[in-house]
Amino acid sequence: MGDINLHLTNQNKIYFPDDGISKRDIVNYYDAVSTLILPYLKGRPQSMHRFPNGITGDSFYQKDVDLKNIPSWLETEKIYSESNDKYIDYLLCNNKASLLYMANLGCIELNPWNSTIDKIDKPDWAVIDLDPANNDFKEVVKTALTVKKIMDEFETECYCKTSGATGLHIYIPLGAKYGYDSARLFAELIANEVVARLPHTTSVARPLENRRNKIYIDFMQNRQGQTLASPYCVRPRPGATVSTPLEWTEVNEQLSPSQFTVKNVMRRFDKKGDLWKAVLGKGANLEMIIKKISENPKP
Repeated sequence: MGDINLHLTNQNKIYFPDDGISKRDIVNYYDAVSTLILPYLKGRPQSMHRFPNGITGDSFYQKDVDLKNIPSWLETEKIYSESNDKYIDYLLCNNKASLLYMANLGCIELNPWNSTIDKIDKPDWAVIDLDPANNDFKEVVKTALTVKKIMDEFETECYCKTSGATGLHIYIPLGAKYGYDSARLFAELIANEVVARLPHTTSVARPLENRRNKIYIDFMQNRQGQTLASPYCVRPRPGATVSTPLEWTEVNEQLSPSQFTVKNVMRRFDKKGDLWKAVLGKGANLEMIIKKISENPKP
């Protein structure tokens, strides 16, 4: 890492007690996966979710870094926060050293913005977050495939990954061509169409009590400053699950949300490479999609 002096601490601390996974294991995982994960982190403000004592200890979110107390080689970006009514110094994860620095802070998972500082108001993707209640995961898979079918009808690519928790995340590339409001409205349109096709198992109702144990299709992740677990990142859950990009043929009844972990996933990544490269590609043509909808209105 060039002239960067990275000081790692407490490497023997156990982060996942039931699995015997240590802080060193998490740092080593991010070292191994850095080439794959960094394209989805570079230039993006980070909302740091820190677990200094592992997944059974207290955790906290940190957005504002103290410039006086961080190494000079780290890169940050000052962004105005309306909710805090002040400027916040966000950490940027632009290289392997900053990735390992964050892992050393206890950032088991990585939570980047949907946009980069180059086009801070224009996300690179729209997100459809499938968040199950107590649903059979087969229903989550069915919901994801319904999103895929709708996007196929729009002749637009979308990409699926395990959340690393209980759900699935679907990203629709936008190529940083549209604002956050457009991305959110587009995701809302997709979510409502899914609910129209799967009314008994899915919902866009935000209050938990209004969902009646249906799969929540969360389109509100498409607001500026909202973050979602990055592809290839570890989740702070038993087993040290990893948010893993999938081929659409893998989104089937055999899929389990917890099958990919830090202990087994590198073999997969070495074999398949980055399945998500196109997520950072040119992106969807929203004007064309809106035109298609207006030309084929529902009866």
